[in-house]
Amino acid sequence: MRSGGEVLVDCLVALGATKAFGVPGESYLAVLDALHDTPGRLDFVLCRQEGGAAFMAAAWGKLTGSPGLCLVTRGPGATNASIGVHTAMQDSAPMILLVGQVGTGMKGREAFQELDYRAVFGSMAKWAVEIDQADRIPEIMARAWKTATTGRPGPVVVALPEDMLTTRTDAAPLTGPARIAAPHPDPEAVAALRDRLAAAERPVILYGGCSWSAEGSAALQRFAEASDIPVAAAFRYQDQFDNHSPCFCGEAGVGMIPPVRTLLAEADTILAINTRFGENVTGGYTLLDVPVPRQALLHVHVSEQEIGKVYQPTLGLHADPDAFARALAAAGPVQGGWAAWRKAARDAFVAGMDLPDLPSPVDMGRVMAHLRARLPEDVILTNGAGNFAAWPNKFFLFGPKARLLAPQAGAMGYGVPAAIAARIACPKRRVVCFAGDGDFQMTGQELATAAQAGAQPIVLVLNNGIYGTIRAHQERHYPERVSGTSMVNPDFAALARAYGFHGERVERTEDFADAFDRALASDSGALLDLVISPEALTPRQSLSQIRAAGLAARR
Repeated sequence: MRSGGEVLVDCLVALGATKAFGVPGESYLAVLDALHDTPGRLDFVLCRQEGGAAFMAAAWGKLTGSPGLCLVTRGPGATNASIGVHTAMQDSAPMILLVGQVGTGMKGREAFQELDYRAVFGSMAKWAVEIDQADRIPEIMARAWKTATTGRPGPVVVALPEDMLTTRTDAAPLTGPARIAAPHPDPEAVAALRDRLAAAERPVILYGGCSWSAEGSAALQRFAEASDIPVAAAFRYQDQFDNHSPCFCGEAGVGMIPPVRTLLAEADTILAINTRFGENVTGGYTLLDVPVPRQALLHVHVSEQEIGKVYQPTLGLHADPDAFARALAAAGPVQGGWAAWRKAARDAFVAGMDLPDLPSPVDMGRVMAHLRARLPEDVILTNGAGNFAAWPNKFFLFGPKARLLAPQAGAMGYGVPAAIAARIACPKRRVVCFAGDGDFQMTGQELATAAQAGAQPIVLVLNNGIYGTIRAHQERHYPERVSGTSMVNPDFAALARAYGFHGERVERTEDFADAFDRALASDSGALLDLVISPEALTPRQSLSQIRAAGLAARR
């Protein structure tokens, strides 16, 4: 006979979990006790706040494809962690949040820190469940793991009553995860889809989602290049296709550049692979008519529930993106007269990388040019939310080995925890986090987690003393009436040094290269506080206008 906590931990180990991120709480002490016996098999990464822990779990799921585990206590712990659950859902990233709960005999009385987790997380997660009987731990954890990883991946919330975890049970733990074959494309549907593409005059491939492997991405690239079809990434998924390919034309997301808007708006056929049609991908649902687009829409998705959810497709195909891409490539290219269409979009995308000098103490255009040349091909970039995210999202070229961890939910504070999770998952890879000054202060205390775990990334803080995105909207809608968006910031470099990191403040563009070399050489991680001007990117000089100015200057 063993405790419910021991059975739970044994089940997680059997399912393949190796790391759990969390903040301790008395409501799940039995689980912490069981983790005492699993070092090297299932390690607990002690975090400083539940939001940071949940972000780490969400990022782990997005990077590895295996559910990121987050352990938090009841009530405040769970609500703090909810931001990571929401982020994992919008990112389609597998995650399991394990939450301590009041004892079964206290439920329904508004006991200390009690929450109804099904009600709180019901609209936020793929599944929310409570385990009331220790005997059912293996059954429910097997279902939780399967739910998080199959179909459209996402978060599952499992509540763990305190007395259930201490109950003795002879329930046999799991021996491993179930093998569930991914849905393969119907050959007749693939043939019909190819016929539609071949009949197009202006086709576009739009891809997204977390369910890609390197082989699937390579197969899609082979097909796109052989067929000479332009390819666009859904919001913050540009790392799933080689950006150096002559077919890659940019990202459909926040700050969508005009060439990508033109591709989607003027296309007569869109092949959308593993894309959920959110607001950012569709330009606020304006680039495609709802519910029947004027473009022929060929929608392929691993979850049949995403097909026809917003837009009615000309042809819907339920299939795993890897399996579909392999089938598409194996059938050979399709031919059409769209070469000039693809080339114009690609040329505009490439030209947009070369920016004019920007009015800023540290010119981020020149910084990004240096990083594109300096960073290794398998780099992992992370960012939270804010205007600053345009730099890693729009001005870096992701090769087939590089990764981007960035929140579709637009969650501030994601970048630092995501970078720590990436360093833990891939300790030999270079990890660089981009954070705004406001964004960094949401979860900057997790640098202590990084130091304790020996997983220190390089953090670039883009410091302009404002909440930049909100200020941009404020100046657009309420000009000359600044309110609530200016910040007085700490000394970020000194703060980093207090956490054991190398810390520097960079006030001139010409000083960045040497400072970044010192950051790369540091064994303890590094933070560079980059002084940028609020005027470097404002609503009156948008990203598109900066690109246009650069193109005009080169003419």
